[in-house]
Amino acid sequence: MDTAITQLIFQTLTAFLNIYLVLIFIRILLSWFQGAEWAYNAMSFLSPITDPYLNIFRSFIPPLGGIDFSAILAIFALQFLARILASLSPVSTGF
Repeated sequence: MDTAITQLIFQTLTAFLNIYLVLIFIRILLSWFQGAEWAYNAMSFLSPITDPYLNIFRSFIPPLGGIDFSAILAIFALQFLARILASLSPVSTGF
């Protein structure tokens, strides 16, 4: 496989993970405003996108004192994966 194509794939995956990370942050912040209608509308859009990933971590980390710590672990795992992909990406020395 061509190095440029491989680099494009890794950069695209890294960008996707970064965008997904932002969506998770927004989802977490919106959970603090559950009573507001605008927050409910945004969460109804984001929940189907982010909850499948967050539910993986919720299955083995229960909420403690009403605080969902599984989201923190999910964010760390996503950042770790993004860094691994970024480090594996072939570096182009093109002119």
